[in-house]
Amino acid sequence: MTFLPTMLVVWGLTVLFMAVMLLYRSRLSRDEEDQLFLDDSFNEQKSAQAAIAARVEKVQPMVKGSELVAGAATVFVIGYFLLDMYKQLFG
Repeated sequence: MTFLPTMLVVWGLTVLFMAVMLLYRSRLSRDEEDQLFLDDSFNEQKSAQAAIAARVEKVQPMVKGSELVAGAATVFVIGYFLLDMYKQLFG
């Protein structure tokens, strides 16, 4: 297998993994409330919200890492094509 298809497959997999992680994080935080209830009758809801927030915080480093890897792979692919274009025009 040559370099170009391998590079594009790796780039596609990194972008796909990033998209899956972003969808998973949004799925987790879908049920999270953005309001604070101060009444004691909402303790169950409060603990459920804390559990959701803990799960989102646990996934957050993987989301950030996947964004960084996908961004670096994208920059690499763009750089490769710009270098190839430069070689074809001036080489």
